[in-house]
Amino acid sequence: MTCLFRKMTMDDLEQVVAIDQVSFGLPWPPRSFYFELTDNPPSRCWVAEMDGRVVAMLVAWLIVDEIHIATFATHPDYRRRGIGGKLLHHTLRMAREEGAITSFLEVRAGNEAALTMYRKFGYMESGLRKGYYSDNREDAVLMTLASPDYERLLLDGETDER
Repeated sequence: MTCLFRKMTMDDLEQVVAIDQVSFGLPWPPRSFYFELTDNPPSRCWVAEMDGRVVAMLVAWLIVDEIHIATFATHPDYRRRGIGGKLLHHTLRMAREEGAITSFLEVRAGNEAALTMYRKFGYMESGLRKGYYSDNREDAVLMTLASPDYERLLLDGETDER
């Protein structure tokens, strides 16, 4: 199946919210995605689509030369297929075209699958927010992908975007 990476639209909101709710203990309220699409100039919202279905979503904020990954999830039925990694790569490439040279994100300390993927991209652990998540007081690991690793990733990375 071919995966299409494209900008999120208002028509995607129901599917995006559903992915968020099934993926996180503290999902965003639907109005937050609406805000990102309509009223937040730094926001960059992307989806991965297969056969007309949104299977992954990512919201990032481009601030000067930094791209901050705000939320990112793949529907459980489509995990472990590389879709999330390709969506992240697409987002980083698009952000680079707009001048980003560094990327930041936060991830639950216990989310080994996400930590492994981010490390493969070259993200390095750069800090810890103790007790960050209010649902269970889990720590958040701060991760940074800085130039020249950012540049290497985009030069060496392969995607099957269409």
